[in-house]
Amino acid sequence: MKVLIVDDEQPARERLATLLRALPEYEVAGEAANGVEAVRVAAQTHPEIVLMDIRMPGMDGLEAARHMAQMETPPAILFVTAYETHAIEAFEAQAVDYLLKPVREERLRSALEKAQRPNRAQLEGLNQSTREETARSHICARVRGNLELIPVESVHYFQADQKYVTVRHDGGEVLIEEPLKALEEEFGDRFLRIHRNALVARDRFSGMERRDHGGFEVVLKGSEERLEVSRRHVAEVRRFLKSL
Repeated sequence: MKVLIVDDEQPARERLATLLRALPEYEVAGEAANGVEAVRVAAQTHPEIVLMDIRMPGMDGLEAARHMAQMETPPAILFVTAYETHAIEAFEAQAVDYLLKPVREERLRSALEKAQRPNRAQLEGLNQSTREETARSHICARVRGNLELIPVESVHYFQADQKYVTVRHDGGEVLIEEPLKALEEEFGDRFLRIHRNALVARDRFSGMERRDHGGFEVVLKGSEERLEVSRRHVAEVRRFLKSL
């Protein structure tokens, strides 16, 4: 079985790789030093198992695991942590198991034997627990069968259209299948609703103008795009712009 090793400390990665080499039924599929890199490597190498540190700078292991759950064949997650208290988070995230550092060979073997692809209940639990824990640093989208990570700080707006939501960002746009309401609840401190179908990043507002045929629209910084503001949200948008 292919195993991906994820830890921001190189000695920790080297130790796990050494332990895995003593287990002939497993092979190291790759290594990653942070959550963003882990998701990308996992999408490229398709490991059956991921050994992943929980606390890492930038994207932590819990968020990375949530993004990996979007893969067509999600890997089993074995969290690795130096702190017993983080094990609670691991189980809340529906990990198959967790390992305390320093990892011992027999404990690693036992955890690997338990590893299996997560079932639907595990994936739903992972999504729910990490959503409650903290807002994501990245949005994950499937583009031509591959996973693409978009930093939330680069997103201009979310706009819903039936079952899909368009994510307009610095590098273009992608489609995701997440409810706009859930995105608002998760990122409400960074985005403002201007319409039942649109959330705009607070740092992208340039102004609001009245349209020739009535109504209002938002002007975005550095863009010629205009987004409609619904009547019920005009006052809130106006208050926000006055506070800038």
